[in-house]
Amino acid sequence: MNRLWVRLTLAFALVILVAVGTIALLASLTAGQAFRFYLSYSGFLPYQALVESLGRYYQLQGGWQGIDLLLEQAAVRPDPMMGIRPTMPGTIDGPLQLVLADEHDRVVYDGLDGRRGRRLTREEQVVAQDIEVDGKVVGKLIVTVPIRSTVLGPLEQSFLARLRRWLVIGALLAGGLGLLFGLVLSRGLTAPLQRLAGAARAVAARDFSRRVKAEGGAEVAEVAHAFNEMTVALAASERQRQNMVADIAHELRTPLAVVQGNLRAILDDVYPLDKVEISRLYDETRLLSRLVDDLRELALADAGQLRLNLRPTDAAAIILSTVDHLALAAEAQEITLGSQVPADLPPIQADADRLGQIVRNLLINALRHTPPGGTVTVTASRAGDGVQVAVADTGEGIAPEDLPRVFDRFWRADPARARSAGREQPWAGGTGLGLAVAQSLVQAQGGRIWVESTPEQGSTFRFTMPLA
Repeated sequence: MNRLWVRLTLAFALVILVAVGTIALLASLTAGQAFRFYLSYSGFLPYQALVESLGRYYQLQGGWQGIDLLLEQAAVRPDPMMGIRPTMPGTIDGPLQLVLADEHDRVVYDGLDGRRGRRLTREEQVVAQDIEVDGKVVGKLIVTVPIRSTVLGPLEQSFLARLRRWLVIGALLAGGLGLLFGLVLSRGLTAPLQRLAGAARAVAARDFSRRVKAEGGAEVAEVAHAFNEMTVALAASERQRQNMVADIAHELRTPLAVVQGNLRAILDDVYPLDKVEISRLYDETRLLSRLVDDLRELALADAGQLRLNLRPTDAAAIILSTVDHLALAAEAQEITLGSQVPADLPPIQADADRLGQIVRNLLINALRHTPPGGTVTVTASRAGDGVQVAVADTGEGIAPEDLPRVFDRFWRADPARARSAGREQPWAGGTGLGLAVAQSLVQAQGGRIWVESTPEQGSTFRFTMPLA
């Protein structure tokens, strides 16, 4: 009973039964009243003689003044000579009830309830007989016969019984058809939902290849589309997760292998225990530390738990400080590192430490891909309701097909690039996460980051931050 299709079927049947039953009940209750109404107005021959008498009265009097006495006598003592002759003897339950109205349907005599001056009802207008004088309607007459409550004879009673019986049969037939129709319709409505539930259980079992056909009503089809979009996103996320786990394992394996190999060599007296070897091991541990820190930053950003201290920040001061910090390392690589930051740059709403981390990551990436003799330039300017910072280099550039993957984690345009870090070039190897971290930090602070590049001419990384 808790199945949706069962509940829908019963609901359809119940609605149809209630509707048909209500109609049948009302029809049964009003059938007798309709018969009595019909007999009240049709149980006597036309009152043409009375109509003609009233026309002569109007012609002689010039109006309906004093007509009350004539109509009262006609109601109490019907005169066959006036056309008032019953066709069903013994059915009258009191005197006739006469209503006379003028040509404007305004009642001048009311034998029903004595309300003069009222207008004829719609039913009275239907049964009224026109009173004409010289071809002009001067009044309308309605004769009502008070029918006894037991006036319905065997034929009428039999007709009403058959009517009630057929109404009951019709209600039961309509209920049965409604039950059948509801069953078919409800099964059609719930079938897509059942298929969707089966596909959801398959996805819960990590089968992200399942798709459902968008069918049924607009709402159900919309749910199916959303479900398919969800499975596509889950499949992509699962592939990304698997690739990330593999990449992390690969990235961790290389420096760990170097550290273990060198330590094994030192223990076996293959390498001397001197500062040169210790420095190499130290550089590998720094690479591991950067990898762990970058992974932690990305994990916090993905979970929405990255702590940010957003406040009005002097972007110019942070950019210049970061450039000065890397100036000596750039000089050692024979790269010209410069900046073009206006003194009147407005403050931005940002985390000062995270902003410095973004600029540093972009500068290290630019220095890593710029050959000796090249230049790296940092610029900043007002851009609409924010500040735009650009880091341009004269390196090898990025191929157009590689641009969409620049900010992917662990992605490198040249997989064979050296991984080991040097003391003069701490960015030589890299973790493959610097740009991904920069993108997460920019987006977490309400900014946007993108890249423009031309092969063999260099690249420009740009990001914006909102004004304070």
